[in-house]
Amino acid sequence: MRNVAFLAVGLALLLLQANLFRVVDGASLPIALILLALAISVDLSRTMRTGARHPRALAMLRPDLTLPATVLLGYVGLKTVAHADVGRPLPALVLPLVLFMGVHEYSLARGAAIAFVIGYATDVFGITPVGLYTFTYVATFVLARAAGVRLAAQTTWVQVAFVAAFAMLQATMLLVLLAIFGRDPWVPKCLVKLVLPYTIATAAVAPIVFRIAESVHRATGGSLRTDAAGAPS
Repeated sequence: MRNVAFLAVGLALLLLQANLFRVVDGASLPIALILLALAISVDLSRTMRTGARHPRALAMLRPDLTLPATVLLGYVGLKTVAHADVGRPLPALVLPLVLFMGVHEYSLARGAAIAFVIGYATDVFGITPVGLYTFTYVATFVLARAAGVRLAAQTTWVQVAFVAAFAMLQATMLLVLLAIFGRDPWVPKCLVKLVLPYTIATAAVAPIVFRIAESVHRATGGSLRTDAAGAPS
């Protein structure tokens, strides 16, 4: 049940990921400012509701929506105000989901199988050679699992830093594989400038995806504290 749920969430995130460029390209500076204000309001109200039950939570704002809204505003501002030539910050929404399964020590075979299907679907939906994302997502899951579960219960900022590191690693793997097996040697050179925006955007959406993954994990009978001591069934 849990595997099916995570696979369904992964495919849904992949469909959303494939259409994010419409939001990024269609955002103007006023719209980006409004989105940031709304994001801050939602995150603050959620923190205040939590703080009513747990006073210490007031000092622990989770910027789930604020981070991606800030990234969008920064991109739009650089494009419209500074007229800078920067790459679009398009995140990999499924990457934090794969990393979540890895740090919670999901069964190696089952987790790798889910990462394989998500990666293969990414290859099919995109214009990349089949097998590129399939390999990198499986490799990312295995590396995240090897990193251990101690990062799973850390703060939002640790999650952001963790996803940023793996997003940079995955982007590097993609460029190396394209340079070795790609037909056009100029493609990796053109994609280099997208690595930093990709890393920042993916890290910014990490808290949202981790929260979704935590909900699915608990809804399917998992306990984050229990799973820290061993792999879930």
